[in-house]
Amino acid sequence: MATSHKRETARRTPRAAFLAGSLAVLATGAAVSAGVMSSPAPDNDLIAIDSSAPVAGSVQDASRDLPVLSRSSDRSADAIGSKLDRLLSTTATAKAVAAADTKRWTTDALNLWTRPDKAGKKVGEVDEGEKVLVTGRKYGERVEIVLEGTSRWVTAGHLSDEKPLSIAASCTNGTSVPAGVSPNIKKVHQAVCANFPEVSTYGTFRGDGEHAQGIAVDIMTSGARGWEIAEFVRANYAALGVSYVIYSQKIWSVERSGEGWRGMPDRGSTTANHYDHVHVTTY
Repeated sequence: MATSHKRETARRTPRAAFLAGSLAVLATGAAVSAGVMSSPAPDNDLIAIDSSAPVAGSVQDASRDLPVLSRSSDRSADAIGSKLDRLLSTTATAKAVAAADTKRWTTDALNLWTRPDKAGKKVGEVDEGEKVLVTGRKYGERVEIVLEGTSRWVTAGHLSDEKPLSIAASCTNGTSVPAGVSPNIKKVHQAVCANFPEVSTYGTFRGDGEHAQGIAVDIMTSGARGWEIAEFVRANYAALGVSYVIYSQKIWSVERSGEGWRGMPDRGSTTANHYDHVHVTTY
């Protein structure tokens, strides 16, 4: 009977162990589930969540996480960098400087830069009205010029094929106006003479109206050159103290400047219609 009892006890022990193991498995599963439910959400700043996306960890999902856009952006940046590096290389710059044979006039005072991008350093200025060599090379908003054999970069849009007109230039053709005219008439003569030295006749005093007052001048010229002078005076009206300008039967005045050049009635002759001179009246 004792032997039979031992065998029965031995058979019951595995059942108890199996039950305990099953309970342990259930407890572990519950703990895992609870952990998953309570885990914080992943950082979504860089990767958008797509409900139709494959399960994380799969081969397809891994391919979606590759930084394709970043790689493309890096390649674009590298390409831009490479282009600028080639442009600014010692060899390319030396060739551009040596080949420069075209000159342009500066229309404004310009800052000089060592290179055309943000890494460029300001190393001086070039004055308005200076004639400089240009290489024809451009990058962004800057163009390359040559000063004393050295490459420099300036802001584009301020170089001209023609020497800019300046009211501060000196009159060199020997003409003059009477001392009794107004200071503004003297300024008009000085500016026109300096920029249009071929004009040799200026009519000031005579016995009627504004001419008698010394506030008017007739600049004897005609054709296209006359229009250049008329436009020059109009463009600098404030500095020269100009009230109005007449040329080729047209008038421009400060009071009606918004209307531009206006037509005038026919006065019967070339001179009366101002085809052979530019008339300027000052304040």
